[in-house]
Amino acid sequence: MPDDGPASSAGAGLPRTRRWAALAAAAAVLPAMTAVMVRVRENLDLESVLLLYVLAVVLTSLLGGVLPAVLAAGAALLLATHWFTEPYGDWDVTHRLDAIALVTFALVAVGVSVTVELAARARVAAVRERVEADLLSRVTSGPVRETSLTDLLAQVRDTFGMTSVALVAGAGTESARTVGLVGPALTGPPVIAADAGDGLRLVAAGPEHLAADRRLFGRLAGAAARAWDAQRLAEEAAQEAARARDLAEVDQLRSALLAAVGHDLRTPLAGIKAAVSSLRAPDVAFDEGDRAELLASIEESADRLDGLVANLLAMSRLQAGVLSVQLAPVALDEVVARVLLDGPRTAPVDVDVPDDLPHASTDAGLLERVVANLVDNACRFASAGTTVRVVGRATADRRALHLAVADHGPGVPSERWEEMFTPFQRLDDRHGPGVGLGLAIARGFAAAVGGTLEPSATEGGGLTMTLTLPATQNRAEQT
Repeated sequence: MPDDGPASSAGAGLPRTRRWAALAAAAAVLPAMTAVMVRVRENLDLESVLLLYVLAVVLTSLLGGVLPAVLAAGAALLLATHWFTEPYGDWDVTHRLDAIALVTFALVAVGVSVTVELAARARVAAVRERVEADLLSRVTSGPVRETSLTDLLAQVRDTFGMTSVALVAGAGTESARTVGLVGPALTGPPVIAADAGDGLRLVAAGPEHLAADRRLFGRLAGAAARAWDAQRLAEEAAQEAARARDLAEVDQLRSALLAAVGHDLRTPLAGIKAAVSSLRAPDVAFDEGDRAELLASIEESADRLDGLVANLLAMSRLQAGVLSVQLAPVALDEVVARVLLDGPRTAPVDVDVPDDLPHASTDAGLLERVVANLVDNACRFASAGTTVRVVGRATADRRALHLAVADHGPGVPSERWEEMFTPFQRLDDRHGPGVGLGLAIARGFAAAVGGTLEPSATEGGGLTMTLTLPATQNRAEQT
C-alpha cells in the first residue's frame, strides 16, 4: 500500500517527514505553552502545569509516534523544573512533593505515549487486516475470465502504487517468461517480489514499501498464481469444448454426406448398370427405339453423376479455401444464355436479361456455376405448369447488377431461409433429387466473386433467389 495509507498511521514505520513534523510541532508548542503559563504562574499549581504538558506529549505521540513523544516529555520535564518549581528559574527542586510530581509526570507521559502508540498500531493492524481481507476476497472470488490475471495484476498495481506488475514463470532461469503484465515492461531488478509457487514469481517496479506491504504482496502473489492456473484451465476447457463441437459438426456433416450421397450415387449407378446389362444381354434383341431409350437413360444418369461429383468437388474447394478467382468484365446475358443452352430443364424458363446491362466484375466460370445451380434449383421445385423467371436489372446508379431467379413452387418459410444454405440440407417441404449442395455452393461462389445471394418470397407464392454483383463500365464504353 502507498505510504499515505493505513499502514503508515503510526509506529516505527512512519515516514521521516511525520516524525520531523512532530518534533517541530513540539519545539514550537512547548515554549509557547511555557511562555503563556509563566505569565499566569501564580494562578496555576504544578499539577495543572504537568497535565497541560501531558496533553502536549500525547498530541506529539499521535502525530509522530513514541520517539518524538519521549523527547517532548523530556523537554516538558526540564521546562516544568526550571519555570514551575521553586526556586523559579533554577534547576533545583526544593520540595519533595514537587520532585514526586515531576517523576510521576515523566512516567505518565512516557506510559501514555506508549499506550497511544500501541492503540494506534492495533487500529492500523485491524484496518490493514480488513483491507487485506477485502482485497483478497475481491481478487479471488470473481468468475474466471480471459482477463482474470490481468485484472488481478492491475489491482495489485493500483493498491501498491506501482508502475508495473508482472507474473513471471521460471524466474531466475534461462527459460523465464512473462505470463502476465500490466504497465511497461520491467527492465531492471524489481523493488518488490514474492514467490507464487510452481516456479512463478510476482514482481513489481515502483516505490519502496514496508514489510507489512510485502506480506500482503506475498499473499497476492499466491492469488495471482491461482488466477493464472484457473485461467489456463478455463482456456483448455474452452479449447476442448471447441474441438468437441468441431468433431460433432464433422460427424454430422459426414453423416449427412453419407446419407445424401449414398442414395444419389446408387440411383444413377443402378440406372446405368440396368441399361448396360440390358444392352449386353445376348438373348434380347432391341429395336432402334428401345436402344436409343436405354442410351438416353445411361446419358441422363451419367450427367447426374457428373453434376453430383462436380458439386462435391466445388464444396470441398470452398471449405478448404483453395477456390481460384479471376475477376474480369462479364456479360450477364451471355452467361445466362450459356447456362440455358447447356441442357434441357424440367420446367420452362423465361429470361429477361437485357443485353445493354453493364458488365459484371466477376469470374465467368464461377458465375456460370452459380446461375446454373439457381436455375436447376428453381426448375426442380417449380409447380407443374408454372414458369421459372430469370430477370436481370442494374441499379439506378448502374454500379451493381441484380439477377433474380424466381419459381412458383411451394416456397420456404422466411424463418428457414438460412437453413437452405447449409451443405447437405434439404428442407422437409422441398424434397427432390440432389444432395442439398446447390444453394450452399451458389452462395459460397457468389461471396468468392464479391457478390451476395439473398432469398425472398415470390409474389403469388414461391421462392426468389437474387444474386447481386458489382458492375463495371457499360458495354458501349468497352467496345
